[in-house]
Amino acid sequence: MRHASALTDGHQLQLIEGGDAYFRRLVTAIDQARSQVQLETYIFNPHGAAALVAEALERAALRGVRVWLVVDGVGTGRLSRAWARRFDAAGVQYRIYSPLGALGLLIPSRWRRLHRKLCVVDGQLAFCGGINILDDRYDPHHGTLQHPRLDFAVQARGVLVQQVQASMTRLWWRLQAVRQVQQHHFPEALSALRSSGLDLPWSHDGELAGGQARAGLLLRDNVRNRKQIERAYLRAIALARSEIVIANAYFLPGRRMRRALVLATQRGVRVRLLLQGRYEYFMQYHAARTVYDTLLAAGVEIHEYTRSFLHAKVAVIDAQDARPWATVGSSNLDPLSLLLAREANVVVADAVFARQLAQRLEHAMAHDSQRVDAQTVLSRSWGQRLRDRLAFGLMRLALFLSGHRY
Repeated sequence: MRHASALTDGHQLQLIEGGDAYFRRLVTAIDQARSQVQLETYIFNPHGAAALVAEALERAALRGVRVWLVVDGVGTGRLSRAWARRFDAAGVQYRIYSPLGALGLLIPSRWRRLHRKLCVVDGQLAFCGGINILDDRYDPHHGTLQHPRLDFAVQARGVLVQQVQASMTRLWWRLQAVRQVQQHHFPEALSALRSSGLDLPWSHDGELAGGQARAGLLLRDNVRNRKQIERAYLRAIALARSEIVIANAYFLPGRRMRRALVLATQRGVRVRLLLQGRYEYFMQYHAARTVYDTLLAAGVEIHEYTRSFLHAKVAVIDAQDARPWATVGSSNLDPLSLLLAREANVVVADAVFARQLAQRLEHAMAHDSQRVDAQTVLSRSWGQRLRDRLAFGLMRLALFLSGHRY
């Protein structure tokens, strides 16, 4: 049985596609909160539709709900002055994970980012996925998008909620401790560190609602969970019987995962990848194309999503079989996610959920993507291939400087 130790029964799960649907569910949950809301995100950009979430946090704090918001120091940086004033006035408590100093990303230790996207409301309802608090039709680097980016999240009830909340609470108190140390408040810092291991008295509001689905939380950090997500993927791929479908925005698998995919095709498993088809970032876009030759030669099918930007980090394996496996989360299959960032994925062993996700990916591949074949790769110009190799080299150099191999 796949991941028996990581999965528990009794969850209610709902697959969410796209920022608009995700924001509607977040706002509804936050507006119904009675005691506390915890939200973590890489990008917090209250522009357009994303402003609805910021306004919901503000309303919750004004009515006495404890609101904790954590954003990443690169993905978000500082909140705008207007929203910082509004949050301070309402009582929203917010922290910036690893803010950049004067040298910025020139210091390799600062490449370790908070990339997960999590929310817990009243200890009853959790959200996990790849969707930032960012309008789906707006990109900070590319402006207005004609079509929304493709991304997914999961809404969950059950034991999984406690796992998500425990992780978020530990991080919050550790950030509190760092803040107190910076202000030379050492006793307060020690108290915050002690609190990071405690369940807060308001952390569970009532009975946890149960369901039928089997699911679990996978975390990646730089302490105890360095390989958890990658190993889960490798185990699931190794156990695949009929089909593997992976949709990943920034895809540059290491040797072990490339080998696992190749071995899967050799034993008759159909392997399909839905990858980024539109230029977004130089390194991620070009470095990914250096592995196309090997994968295509092995029989892996590659589809590039072209309707808009692909931001999904999901997979579904053997959706039609007796033991389906699916994952939705924030982790890309590239070295930045698998070696450096804090990530969170939900793993699901449920036929209804797996088939629903498989259907959405099937539709995206059939209607919103272009199939890549060996001839297409061979016809790439020398200039494109040079950029691919340069991007791959820069990625490897970055890993070397950070002390990692991949």
